[in-house]
Amino acid sequence: MCGIVGYIGEEQAAPILLDGLSKLEYRGYDSAGLAVRNGDAEAEIVKAKGRLRILAEKTNDGQSLIGTCGIGHTRWATHGEPNETNAHPHCSDDGNVVAVHNGIIENYQELKEKLLRKGYTFYSQTDTEVVTKLIDYYYRKYKVGPIDALSKTMVRVRGSYALAVMFRDFPGEIYVARKDSPMIIGVTDHAAYLASDVPALLKYTRQVYYIGNLEMARLTGGAVTFYNLDGDQVSREKTEITWDAQAAEKGGFQHFMMKEIHEQPRAVADTIQSVVKPCDPDKGESGPLRIDLSPVGLTDEEIRDISQITIVACGSAYHVGVAAQYVIEDLARIPVRVELASEFRYRNPILNPHDLVIVISQSGETADSLAALREAKARGNKVLAIVNVVGSSIAREADKVFYTLAGPEISVATTKAYSTQLVASYLLAIQFAYVRGAITEEKYGALLAEIRTLPEKMEKILEGKERLQWFAAKYANAKDAFFIGRGIDYAICLEGSLKMKEISYIHSEAYAAGELKHGTISLVEDGTLVIGVLTQSGLYEKTVSNMVEVKSRGAYLMGLTSYGHYEIEDTADFVVYIPRTDEHFTTSLAVIPLQLLGYYVSVAKGLDVDKPRNLAKSVTVE
Repeated sequence: MCGIVGYIGEEQAAPILLDGLSKLEYRGYDSAGLAVRNGDAEAEIVKAKGRLRILAEKTNDGQSLIGTCGIGHTRWATHGEPNETNAHPHCSDDGNVVAVHNGIIENYQELKEKLLRKGYTFYSQTDTEVVTKLIDYYYRKYKVGPIDALSKTMVRVRGSYALAVMFRDFPGEIYVARKDSPMIIGVTDHAAYLASDVPALLKYTRQVYYIGNLEMARLTGGAVTFYNLDGDQVSREKTEITWDAQAAEKGGFQHFMMKEIHEQPRAVADTIQSVVKPCDPDKGESGPLRIDLSPVGLTDEEIRDISQITIVACGSAYHVGVAAQYVIEDLARIPVRVELASEFRYRNPILNPHDLVIVISQSGETADSLAALREAKARGNKVLAIVNVVGSSIAREADKVFYTLAGPEISVATTKAYSTQLVASYLLAIQFAYVRGAITEEKYGALLAEIRTLPEKMEKILEGKERLQWFAAKYANAKDAFFIGRGIDYAICLEGSLKMKEISYIHSEAYAAGELKHGTISLVEDGTLVIGVLTQSGLYEKTVSNMVEVKSRGAYLMGLTSYGHYEIEDTADFVVYIPRTDEHFTTSLAVIPLQLLGYYVSVAKGLDVDKPRNLAKSVTVE
């Protein structure tokens, strides 16, 4: 969840470290720090509580820290309150070892007690100081090199970590170690870089290495060497990042979130085009289009062999799974379960040998989702991952990978990653249905033709966003909001409600509309904002009835429906219309007004849209 950067080369390190950390602000943090070494001199450490600009001011934008080797960190407090003392980097008692760390060391208290008995003292409340001094302990006790000291530490600690470490005796080098927390390394002719995520490196290189789990690396100017837990050298292949560096900039928009909302049509179109291809008559294919899942690695035989699908995810990705459940079951007639990854891993789930497990994650590093993937594989099940980051942990460990082409998503509140995951699930549902004979050739062609119209229809919705801006300003002071819908509309409500609460801090809940009378309706009073979603024709009248129920109790109603249902204006106080599409795909269109609603409410309240309080982009710890 925190951000790590590192640099070693011929230029001054501190400005590069600050620039890299600025590209990782979306990950969430409450303090920041730098450690820079100038040749053989002691590493100089500077920390600051609060935003990165405070650290930049303390160091004159990095100019006051002299040296060409350094590490930096943005911290999101887990152990100890957010302050300068607890901020990273941390160092051993005499400054021999300096380190930054992402993750959580679960047995830090036990290790701390051991080190206290060995004469170490502690100045912070963090688990990171403990692991830093443990590295120093093994380095001194066994008189070994940095790699051996790190490997002994890795064997001793429990938890997750990405560590970047500098040793006083090795001034021209940075050492790293990783377990479960993300880390990437970039190398150019005369420099080496490390970071928690791609945006920090895009300005400097697009050729990166993903360090493996339970591996270490030694970085020098222009070179990197990888090691396994035994200290033996191992090879790693380079990965090319195809994202343009400008994709991680705001591009004239006030916030990344609004930019990324507007990027959804392109991202969805790219994801569709990655697997939807023109038919090849030489292969006996008829019709204009076919879904080609060969890039995913999924064969027709494997699709026919599926007995049940279990979708595992967290947050917005879980909401994608809820929508996918409706679509896959209706089209392909395959039973689907949707599981929260944080519950799945502790529930001793029942999985049959022919069940397919689908893990959905934007970053490919989500801790609970990664643990669920490993649980499924340990039980012998095939795992298909829907991820956005090439070479991420989930992508590397899954049996099959469907890459979404959202590009870098900087705002903490996901928009385009959600939409590309959603369209990926539609495409899987359509292909599963076709291969298993659940839909006809004609239906298959019609669905593919319709899904290709989604980007254009998304553009049309964005053209009318000003009406939502007016409505959001009017209701920015709302204390509570309820989203109600049935079927797929309920899945839309889940994501709409999350967008509202995570960036506007308004208490918001989503309910299956038929459950209102089972307690929830008692919360509705004069002026309560209720958003009713009505895109499913078979459930339209029932949801209207639920909206009438809450209106009679004083609710202010917003309706969200497809063009043509103008009679809803007799019930709702404010209505947003979306283009008509196949009802399996309405989530892709209906979610955009709800994203915009959450955004505009947050802006009207003067909040930090891209970096909401207490949240992080990539949740890499439990």
